[in-house]
Amino acid sequence: MRRLIISALLLLGIGFGVLAYAFGQARADPVVRRATIALPDWPRGAASVRVVLLSDIHIGSLAMDAGRLTRIVAQVNALRPDLVLIAGDFVYGHDPRRGVRFAAELGTPLAGLRSRLGTIAVLGNHDWWNGEPAVRAQLARAGIAVVENGAVTRWPLAIAGIGDEYTDHDRIGAAMAAVRRLPGARLVLTHSPDLVPRLPPDARLVLAGHTHCGQVSLLGWTPGPQPYAPRYRCGIIREHGRAIVVGAGVGASVAPIRFGVPPDLWLLTLGPAAA
Repeated sequence: MRRLIISALLLLGIGFGVLAYAFGQARADPVVRRATIALPDWPRGAASVRVVLLSDIHIGSLAMDAGRLTRIVAQVNALRPDLVLIAGDFVYGHDPRRGVRFAAELGTPLAGLRSRLGTIAVLGNHDWWNGEPAVRAQLARAGIAVVENGAVTRWPLAIAGIGDEYTDHDRIGAAMAAVRRLPGARLVLTHSPDLVPRLPPDARLVLAGHTHCGQVSLLGWTPGPQPYAPRYRCGIIREHGRAIVVGAGVGASVAPIRFGVPPDLWLLTLGPAAA
């Protein structure tokens, strides 16, 4: 009996230690991942630009509060980006009443973002589930342009913002028609990368989030159902002449833990293809 009790206590201690570690990793400073990507339609003579990709803030979770988001904003500013792009899921959960309260914590931290070309965002599935008007209002307060199924120019880039595929808010035709009318090298910003196979060939660069890179990885295995195509799980994917960048995000969903999958953000240097 004594051995059983000691074994049980040992297992409980190990379990508590693993959970404490996973909670700490979920609240850690995001890893900064870097890549240089050449775009074939880069305007002649235009200088390269530094773009930060953020996603999946999920404020309201125990892994994300206004204080932590303020620290992440300072981390982004220290990278001195020309442009910040945010790929949706600003709030946590599935309850519109709580979502409105969570959204109220976004405006002040995000207003601190500093970049020469500003900040552009699309919405994610949790934003549509949790009081989308409140999220939009806080982003407007922070000076962030929400581009849903349309396009904007931030020279030398022409950015198509496509709505969330997971909640059926994507209108690919409208967004691509809009971006083709604008000058600049084209990129697509969206929440879920699962729409990539439906994009036209001239969408050469896609930036997305949603997957959390699995959020938990046990020797390469991710428990539970994963709401995305496995090939778009994480990182830079190249297929059919296209580059897709999928961030792990900075927050957490379902449970406030990460294990083997740290939060991250991307610093991308975009420029012309080599001669």
